[in-house]
Amino acid sequence: MRIPTQSKATTGHPAKPVSTCRRRLAERDPLIGTTVGSAIDDTEVVARTCTEGDPVALTMSCAFNTSLDSHEHARIAEQLGYRNVWFYDSPALYADVWVQLCRAAERTERVRLGPGVLVPTLRHPMASAAAISTLVSIAGRERVAVTVGSGFTGAFTLGQRPAKWTYVANYIRTLRALLRGEQTEWEGAQIRMMQHPGFGTARPIEIPILVGAQGPKGTAVARDIGDGVFGAPRPIPGFDWSAVLLFGTVLDEGEDPGSERAIAAGGHGASVALHWALEFGQADRLPNGSAWAAAYDDVPADARHLALHDGHLAVVSERDRPFVTGEVMVGAGLAVSAAAMRDKVAGLAEQGATEIAYQPAGPDVPRELEAFAKAVQG
Repeated sequence: MRIPTQSKATTGHPAKPVSTCRRRLAERDPLIGTTVGSAIDDTEVVARTCTEGDPVALTMSCAFNTSLDSHEHARIAEQLGYRNVWFYDSPALYADVWVQLCRAAERTERVRLGPGVLVPTLRHPMASAAAISTLVSIAGRERVAVTVGSGFTGAFTLGQRPAKWTYVANYIRTLRALLRGEQTEWEGAQIRMMQHPGFGTARPIEIPILVGAQGPKGTAVARDIGDGVFGAPRPIPGFDWSAVLLFGTVLDEGEDPGSERAIAAGGHGASVALHWALEFGQADRLPNGSAWAAAYDDVPADARHLALHDGHLAVVSERDRPFVTGEVMVGAGLAVSAAAMRDKVAGLAEQGATEIAYQPAGPDVPRELEAFAKAVQG
């Protein structure tokens, strides 16, 4: 399975065989071609592009706004060839991330599962370690990964700010120590995982931990202690494992980008840009941003976060809907043809992505997963 890339067009180099890409990817992803590799062929697992020189391997993954149906959507994603399945962690908005991940583990056999992005201020590191241990007991070590970040809606919906990066780094170090079975310190107290056999997975529990980052501080933490990085909306280059979140919907032939279906499936990607801009005082940088921000002027300041993040990455709210138009969808690349989606994915690869985490939305998530998979697989 290949994705045509812009680099191929500019260099004119022929594509290398997919098997070469597979070998290179297996060097940094042991699940490909090893534990379950004999059961997976090249059309099932990853989207990848090879040009002369170092091959660029793209893992086709997905991310879910954790719903009561996400465990079933994970099963469908596995059938369609998605490699990693990430679940959002935002308790005010979504179903419990760990419960749904465990339910997904029971319905799947191959995909890697994990929270993306785990918000450290929501849970004591021991609670996260115990949750990881439980998920590992169901899925196996090779099928679990975790991304930890500073928090966006997981914090803002509770009226809090994102965690400082020093806190995030300390959290990850503490979490790793607990999973290794070590005694460590948190908030002045000595702690250690003490589950006897039958009450938790035997330590050490070695799993990949990525860092959800955007700016230089988060990227520095990822380079220092992470096994990779998870960015949005642009990839962070220079990592062997660089996942990037991708929004949007693949249009049916002749479909209006401003159709209700398209906006329901991809409009959340436009709304989140405003939500982020308002939280960080940058609404004036968005087209029509000031007018859009004014839609929230009647909300009391102490409750604005509740209105602003209502439906975050799941639906387009009533306040946002007048501003999420077909023109906005096209301009933001959120409603595109299959060919345009392939080009978009190729562009992310050229910017340093090694994994595309596609986040579907709307009333028909299976349709979105299938349309995206068909588009990037060509």
